[in-house]
Amino acid sequence: MASSLPTHPLALTFALLLVLLPLVLGANRNAKPVLTYHRGPVITGRVNLALLWYGQFGRSQKNVIRTFIKSLNYNGGANLEPQVSTWWNIVGSYQSLAMRRSRRSPRIKVKVVRQITDTSYSLGKIMTIDFIKLLVQKATGGNPNTVAVIFTSRQVTASDLCMGKCFEHGLIGRQLYLLVGNPETECPGTCAWPFHRADYGPQGVTLQPPNGNIGADAMLVHFASGLAATVTNPFKTGFYQSGRRNKLVEATTSCPAMFGSGAFPGYTGKVRVDPSTGGAFNAHGYKGRKFLLPAIWNPKTRSCWTPL
Repeated sequence: MASSLPTHPLALTFALLLVLLPLVLGANRNAKPVLTYHRGPVITGRVNLALLWYGQFGRSQKNVIRTFIKSLNYNGGANLEPQVSTWWNIVGSYQSLAMRRSRRSPRIKVKVVRQITDTSYSLGKIMTIDFIKLLVQKATGGNPNTVAVIFTSRQVTASDLCMGKCFEHGLIGRQLYLLVGNPETECPGTCAWPFHRADYGPQGVTLQPPNGNIGADAMLVHFASGLAATVTNPFKTGFYQSGRRNKLVEATTSCPAMFGSGAFPGYTGKVRVDPSTGGAFNAHGYKGRKFLLPAIWNPKTRSCWTPL
């Protein structure tokens, strides 16, 4: 019986790729990340946020972020499942492993205690680490008991964002900070997926943003990711795993590009679609507002968790 295998080298290589690629993707999809607790402190109790809006933001864009913050501790009842607060409770569950005092973690309450707006780009439109230090001071007013959250508009190029990461959190002196930029102009193919076609990798279906604004909804994804990382690994001694080039893999970056069950490269996983707007979402928030939240590593199941 004649063999049906291709004999030309290029044809043979292509045939092998067809066989092996699904196996490789499947292996990556089923691989379970494991975050290690490095015995450093995590944030407990209350998180006071000092917000600084750097550049031009519309009121609707700000409202998306502010409503999400209100949603973290909001219980909308059984008619609004799944809820943002359930996602936030997963973040709170890291406390039980860090503190080892009780099986039930106390709620982490989040409150905006200060807001500053800089519409004149007082430090220019290119943010370096030196400028970020000044903005952190401006955001907090010198209060060390706050987390400075700096949002930069689409006209601003922020330090290291779009270069392999879509948010940045850390410590300047004794002050915790979180930097999130609007990627709509600078790098939508890197940091605005799944609301924009991805620059690299499998090209899945793009989704409509749940609040009708690509920039705001993409920023929300990365603000949620950054806030979870800040709480669970504030001083880079909490929960993380060392990744490539010594980058830390944290609570949400351990589950990249996942928004629902069944996710794989190029596919968000299971999400819902609002029939009235066409926006994709996986969680309800304050007064019924809808959000698309990233998957998060669940320390109890030691696997990625999504609201749906």
